[in-house]
Amino acid sequence: MKIDMGLRGHDLQALGGEAAAYERLGVDGLWSYETAHDPFLPLLAAALTTERVSLGTGIAVAFARSPFAMAQTAWDLQRLSGGRLLLGLGTQVRAHVERRFSAAFEHPAARIVDYIRCIRAIWNTFQTGARPSYEGRFYRFTLISDFFHPGPIGHPDIPISLAGVGSRMARAAGEVADGFHVHPLHSPGYLRDVVRPAIAEGASTAGRDPAQVDLIASVLIVTGESEVERAVAERYARQQIAFYASTPSYRPFLAWHGFEALGRELSGLARDGRFAEMAAQVPDALLDAVAVSSAPAGLGEAVRARYAGDLVQRVYPYATMPADDPAGRIAALVAGIKAA
Repeated sequence: MKIDMGLRGHDLQALGGEAAAYERLGVDGLWSYETAHDPFLPLLAAALTTERVSLGTGIAVAFARSPFAMAQTAWDLQRLSGGRLLLGLGTQVRAHVERRFSAAFEHPAARIVDYIRCIRAIWNTFQTGARPSYEGRFYRFTLISDFFHPGPIGHPDIPISLAGVGSRMARAAGEVADGFHVHPLHSPGYLRDVVRPAIAEGASTAGRDPAQVDLIASVLIVTGESEVERAVAERYARQQIAFYASTPSYRPFLAWHGFEALGRELSGLARDGRFAEMAAQVPDALLDAVAVSSAPAGLGEAVRARYAGDLVQRVYPYATMPADDPAGRIAALVAGIKAA
């Protein structure tokens, strides 16, 4: 199991130093996010100050960019980083894709499969000079000239991972992706009984080995050196669980755990703007299913035990763990996870 960290800052002048500090602490990879800022620029800053860590988008919104635009940006970052890019893609939800990005969303699972195949066709042309000839259901790539051709690179095989919660997107990942980003709203049982079988089903349709698809898990953590610090971490975890559980897209997970009614209740509170009340509605059983709770000294061992049996291949804390943490919790987490 590899241990990664998220780049939460957005000051591009400071991010390089942050990335280098994480690398010195022994983490395996760094992830950037598409929230209020572009997800690729932080990786550019990190690539210039690191030598070993993987650099990934966790995630970039696929439908907000054409396949060619996505392929071009990834190609340049792969060249700059010496082959360390992990291209994580997500579909987002209909409202944001259509009303924020002004893009098409219909048939998202089928669309993202076509999107990824188109990207790989573009990369093949970049690397080999093959004539563009991709004609998919939603996307096509049939034209390029030397003026727009970036040329081959030393590490042309860029892993693509796909984010999702339910079985439809997991099947899509099994069909075309190298990894599957597990949403923070997950449990080991849900991964074993829902996600992994769906990936295997998708892989079977494409004649692939499901073991080719790594699981990348963002993990909610409840820890602290004191009761006060732990209480703050627990409230944050409950807030995040309540926020996600209020969204209909995550109902399959809640239903699997027997909390479908809670999802409807939280959706109602969100519609009424009663956000301050939502965290208190998250029961201990759901918190225990989703979050890892441990004292800092045993956190790495707790994370490793949660995903025993090689259930996931990469993990990273959902909340920020600053690289200059004076308590040395990142170093302890890295050591605990890699102890095996």
